[in-house]
Amino acid sequence: MRHICLDIETTGLDPKSGHRTIEIACIEMINLVKTDKFFHCYVNPKRDVPFEAFKIHNISTEFLQDKPYFENIATEFLDFIGDSTLVIHNAPFDTKFLNFELEANGFRNLAEKNKIVDTLVMARTKFPGGQNSLDALCRRFNIDTSKRTYHGALVDTDLLCQIFVELMGGAQTELINSNEEARTFNNSLNKSKFTTQIDSENSPYKNLPIRDFSPDNQQLEEHYQFIKKNLKKSILNMGISPY
Repeated sequence: MRHICLDIETTGLDPKSGHRTIEIACIEMINLVKTDKFFHCYVNPKRDVPFEAFKIHNISTEFLQDKPYFENIATEFLDFIGDSTLVIHNAPFDTKFLNFELEANGFRNLAEKNKIVDTLVMARTKFPGGQNSLDALCRRFNIDTSKRTYHGALVDTDLLCQIFVELMGGAQTELINSNEEARTFNNSLNKSKFTTQIDSENSPYKNLPIRDFSPDNQQLEEHYQFIKKNLKKSILNMGISPY
């Protein structure tokens, strides 16, 4: 199964307010293993980059002056992703920008061909009440972030690939060594709710050692506060005083 991990950088928060995409990065994964194929480009947004946005990603208006416009890279971008499943952290943000740019320039909407997996939704389901930003998930899974001095789409996409694998169970997919195992794996992915659950009986990973990601004290406290808050809310909804 082919997945494309994707991330973008922008000039702001909302394309309807005039903000635009300025960087796109995609990395190909086959059966959850990164390949050497990727798509990466900077995009001239036809506007300035606000200083507040520059402080986040370090991409300046001057740097983007000689970069191609979105309409000039859209075909290459769509050809690269094809009809593959897109893996995005906080997908509504990225798809909002990409679909705005695509449709404004006469190209197809992502949803027409691409299934989208949101790793933020996966993380919130797996770790309710915990911090689920890219940085927080990297800390949880002991993923090296030393190359991440700013929010850059290509670096973040590489981290996203690693996070996605961990959210899928930490499967060491390089151990898949036959077409039959790959087919079994793909079938289990297709049956899953978030493309996150693998049929444990038929999975090629069932004999791998269990990897322990026990919560630290901060994560336990966050979970306790989450449970406390929601339990109190449930009791109040039932008309019962918690005191």
